[in-house]
Amino acid sequence: MGESRAPSYGATVSVNDAPAEGTADAAVELPPPIPAATVIVLRDGPNGVETLMLRRNARGPFGGMWVFPGGRVDPVDADPELPDDELAAARRAAAREAAEEAGLVIDPHKLVTFSHWTPPPIQPKRFATWFFVAECPPGAVEVDGAEIHDHVWLSTDEVLRRRDAGEIELAPPTWVTLWHLRGHRTVEEALAAAADAVPERFATRRAKTSDPAVMLWHGDAGYETGDSLLEGGRHRLVMADGAWSYERSAASPPPDLAG
Repeated sequence: MGESRAPSYGATVSVNDAPAEGTADAAVELPPPIPAATVIVLRDGPNGVETLMLRRNARGPFGGMWVFPGGRVDPVDADPELPDDELAAARRAAAREAAEEAGLVIDPHKLVTFSHWTPPPIQPKRFATWFFVAECPPGAVEVDGAEIHDHVWLSTDEVLRRRDAGEIELAPPTWVTLWHLRGHRTVEEALAAAADAVPERFATRRAKTSDPAVMLWHGDAGYETGDSLLEGGRHRLVMADGAWSYERSAASPPPDLAG
């Protein structure tokens, strides 16, 4: 299945993340965000680390896309011992969604925080999403047959190859996450790297006039204005009809999750 446009993927923008005047996302009134969580499930395969990809049904957010297990944070996900802890609730939500969508029982305490995504204000229903990473627990994957219609275990490189070949659809946060996970030889190595890294907040802004579409993040010269042609630092995803490309220069330091 091909991809002729940038997909609408969910999240929200906080007051501090609001688009700058003149960007493609400026002057947008939005409802409050919907908290969400997702978990990147990894296993050791014959040729290196593999990740679980689920195919959503054609209806609703992310319709037809290949995604990680995940969904909205519900009231039931609040940790009784930490009722006001947003991250604790997100962990429990990610584990619950993995059980509901893929039949996998994952201990929330074993989830490693990977990143947080706030995509651009392009639609009223958006999801502010915590990304976690975890090793696959024992047991077979069993998709729910409702929200999820199929699953596959693939190396990160193979998932990206299939997107570039037009065989599958991915949302930009999924693509960038897979790109960051490339090159790990074992799950243990991938989890250790994630635990040692500073998790980032990605508050996405669209370039205001770009063909192909360009998504911009902190550190990019065009981030504040939405002008992708400005010279300077690069931190962006260029979404060409063929291969997508992630460009990041040394001048784009990551804001951590406490920022």
